[in-house]
Amino acid sequence: MSIDVPPEVLRELPQILSNLIAVDNDIRSNAEKAVNERLAQAPEAYLLGLATFAKDAATEVMRTFTLVLLRRFLFRAIPNSPSDHSQSRNTLYDHLPENTRIALERLLLSCLTHETAEGVRRKVADTCCDMANGSFQRGRPWDALGAWVEGACARGDPGQRESAFTILANVPALLHEVSLATLLPLLHSGLTDQHSIAVRHAALRAAAAFLTSTDVHVQSQAVSLMNSILGTLPILPIAELPKFLSTITALAGSQPTLFSTHLSDLLTFLPQLLLPTPTDPTTARPSETQTPTASTSFTFPPVASRHDEMDHDEEISEEKDEARKAVLEFMISLSEARPGMIRRSGAVGEAWVRSVVRGCLEGMGEIGGSEAAWESADPSSDPTSISYPTLYEQSLDRLALALGGDIVLPVAFTYIPAMLVSADWKVRHAGLMGVACCAEGGRGEMGREGGKVIELVLPTFNDPHPRVRWAAAQCIGQLCTDLEELIQELHYEEILNVLIRSLEAPEPRVHAHAAAALINFCETVTPSTLQPYLDPVITRLLHLLQTSPHTYVQEQAITTLAMVADASESAFGKHYSTIMPLLLRVLETGVEANSSAAGGQVIAEDVERSAERKRVRCKAMECAGLIAIAVGRDVFRPDSQRLIQSLTRIQNGPIDPDDVMLTHYLIATWAKICQVMGLEFEPCLPIAIPPLLRSAALKADVSVVDADDDHANGEKEGWETIEMEGQQIGIKTSVIEEKCQAFEMLVIHVSTLNAKFAPYLNQSLELVLPSLRFFFHDGVREACALLVPLLLSCAKASGNLSQEIFTTVFTQLINVTGAEPDSSYLASLYKCITDSTRVVGPSNIPAVFVDGILKATQNQLTTIAHKRRARASMPARQLAEEREDIALIEEMEDFALEDMAKLVGMLDKNHPLLVAISSVKELAVVGPDSGSGSEWE
Repeated sequence: MSIDVPPEVLRELPQILSNLIAVDNDIRSNAEKAVNERLAQAPEAYLLGLATFAKDAATEVMRTFTLVLLRRFLFRAIPNSPSDHSQSRNTLYDHLPENTRIALERLLLSCLTHETAEGVRRKVADTCCDMANGSFQRGRPWDALGAWVEGACARGDPGQRESAFTILANVPALLHEVSLATLLPLLHSGLTDQHSIAVRHAALRAAAAFLTSTDVHVQSQAVSLMNSILGTLPILPIAELPKFLSTITALAGSQPTLFSTHLSDLLTFLPQLLLPTPTDPTTARPSETQTPTASTSFTFPPVASRHDEMDHDEEISEEKDEARKAVLEFMISLSEARPGMIRRSGAVGEAWVRSVVRGCLEGMGEIGGSEAAWESADPSSDPTSISYPTLYEQSLDRLALALGGDIVLPVAFTYIPAMLVSADWKVRHAGLMGVACCAEGGRGEMGREGGKVIELVLPTFNDPHPRVRWAAAQCIGQLCTDLEELIQELHYEEILNVLIRSLEAPEPRVHAHAAAALINFCETVTPSTLQPYLDPVITRLLHLLQTSPHTYVQEQAITTLAMVADASESAFGKHYSTIMPLLLRVLETGVEANSSAAGGQVIAEDVERSAERKRVRCKAMECAGLIAIAVGRDVFRPDSQRLIQSLTRIQNGPIDPDDVMLTHYLIATWAKICQVMGLEFEPCLPIAIPPLLRSAALKADVSVVDADDDHANGEKEGWETIEMEGQQIGIKTSVIEEKCQAFEMLVIHVSTLNAKFAPYLNQSLELVLPSLRFFFHDGVREACALLVPLLLSCAKASGNLSQEIFTTVFTQLINVTGAEPDSSYLASLYKCITDSTRVVGPSNIPAVFVDGILKATQNQLTTIAHKRRARASMPARQLAEEREDIALIEEMEDFALEDMAKLVGMLDKNHPLLVAISSVKELAVVGPDSGSGSEWE
């Protein structure tokens, strides 16, 4: 039965749609208002009108725009309708009569059948996917779409075939409605389509969606699909490879075991895309690696033809570079998803790792950009960083973390020693960065061979090329972080000597980076180790601070001085009288310069210099606070008021909205002063705490990422994207980071001042208790879990621990704990309840709250036991492959169980739940000492 669209709607729509894309804001705003009014008054007529216009409009632009609008309007919430979706659905689609829905479906199927413009046809397919998913979710199958898809897959029209496979890929319910006997031949035919790359890619996406969403039993029946999936790669033009590999990479991440029998076949093809033509490793590049013979499941074409295509130009083409990156991402992702599978693959696994390591080291040596530009650039805005091969460094780091040092280090160090003596400075640079990238994943192995590693690296501090010396400082700094304590304890003399010498390097980039490496060194060094070197270190840092014309060098010198002060503790007192006045002058000069600039005109050429002064001022704040902590209250007290006055003037001065770091440094410095001054800080509370609470009260800046948004497939700068309830949610990171820092600094203030913090007790509790559920940021929740017992202690010590506060706090803690799914945070919550119970006294906890705690604990025990039994029932092969991940998960669960036992034991040392907790601990699938071995398995 067809439904006629009223003629007046069809007459009016073209003008409304044209006005919606008008440049004039008033015209566009009026059109938006008109659309909302029409949809409120006659939704059926106007949605059908849009669908009709999508089919019949004269221009591709209008047909495309109409389809975008139709997608947005169909499932848009009705204004002023109830928001409780558990009671009723409140979208336009839900309120359409059934005959209108059928008419819409017929119009869209007609568009799918007759649309010839490629871009419009894809929008039609997207609209059909949205409508089909919405329909299936409401228990209303769209049978006609399934029939159309099956027919289109079998037809010869490439456009319709592409649309059909796109719909299969994006409508899971439809994908699984088709019988396996019908679906597999359809997917095979699409994957082997000889006429259209777009059809092959759409079929690949559909096949990946099917394999990702099916169980192991069905996968075993569809294993032949993998041959067709991987068979799509060899005949592709190189420009198309990244798109296909991206889809296969996603499949590898979720279903890595599907690739276990195909590793050797992949090695006949992928390394040739990843590795450039080999040269002599002692002069420039590592040598070629051998790859195993391909299996008989399928074969890739001869490599020579691929090299003819790829190496026709001496320069690395953009297409080749993108293909290399896509290959690397696939190989790394598969290694991360199932490291055990790679480890147990014997010679094939070894060849796989050799190819990836070699590819990373090769890529790391391909440094672009002008040398003069690098030397003169501020590191924070270095134009040459755009061409720096960061991806290859990150990939080697990921591989080492995934597979372990026992697998990656022997391969990497077959190349690195030769690279460090290469005639090409870029290769020497790459060798040093290779050492740095392997350090975290190979901590144990590299720590045992630390002396040999240091012997390799130290000579490069004498390299004639400044970028190699920069890389040497980077390498040592990374080793100090990733091999913390091991390196500092055994090799402090050699490291400090080369870093102190590098502080006098003639190149600003080199001596600044040596200062940065000193920070890494100082993070875990003992004061007694550092003390003999304080004079030469501080003398050189002060020289850089006072004489360098480069702001970034001054910033780094101040930052390093702060860390040296923190690490040397009271030994720094000797240098206090020299450094603190200098920092205070920086703060006071910065304040005056800022105030005078605010009252006059700032000419354009001063803007950059002003921003630089502000950065130096922030670093001076940080350094002054750390030095104060290092030397202690008595030494700092004479200068405390001067620093407090400077911070107050800065805080109350003109606000620059572009100065996003000022609040961060102010909040942190007030906390440091509080920490060192103790109860003497109380007069400063009215200055320091209100801004801190405002930051803690910030709401998460979130937005739903529209699929049609240009940024939908890539995160905007300063935003992080997470998936929540089937939607992509964008979160502004600076806001939640400021919020997290505010709660962390509150921990310092409350723990230091205790009863003196009472004026801000209630306001703090109002912020902390709801934030125990702040799921956008783990740090916020963890800080709030620390704050609750501290605030209760403040309330008790100040005589403000009312029944209302007690009831509110424990009710929230019990509710949050009972529903928390994250084992690591669950441990923090139990510690929070335990510490809070100690504050008020276990005997003072009313029975109703004890029962609530025990019930929440019983629920959590049931959940953890269920998870452990599910792991125990996993197939042995899957369990072996996921062993390391499971060990980490169960370690977090054990921490939670231990904290549960402490709390239950405090409430009742003979409670039966203590036995239950021990029983659940024994259900662990992986023992605490499980390891992956040190050899290829």
